[in-house]
Amino acid sequence: MITQLTKQEIADKLNSNKIRPSLPRIAIYDYLLKNPIHPTADNIYTALAPTIPTLSKTTVYNTLKQFAEAELVITLTIEDGELRFDADTTSHIHFKCSKCGKVFDIYEKIDLEEEILPKGFQLLKSQTNLWGICRDCGNR
Repeated sequence: MITQLTKQEIADKLNSNKIRPSLPRIAIYDYLLKNPIHPTADNIYTALAPTIPTLSKTTVYNTLKQFAEAELVITLTIEDGELRFDADTTSHIHFKCSKCGKVFDIYEKIDLEEEILPKGFQLLKSQTNLWGICRDCGNR
């Protein structure tokens, strides 16, 4: 789960990952932390452009690429051709509701190496996406 960070803590985190903490970069990372909705680059641009008039879509895309390369965010493709971003880099599963379209983080502990992988296989990284009906849509 994500902890909220101050702007200075975000700047320090970016610096420690060799990313210059510019106003747009801090704002983009702050948005990802405060909005764990797995946004697309376009969602982020649309949300931040009114408050940062100099922000361009290219800046958002380039910043997200830098963040992914530095492992500050994970990328997920839960729909065809739509790349989403998640600042929560802890191990978790993504669940997309087929009715409302929301993407939820599921933190159930599943030991993939013990429960799924054959003996001798070593898990280095995993990303699991599930699709179904969320609790809210199922109760309607």
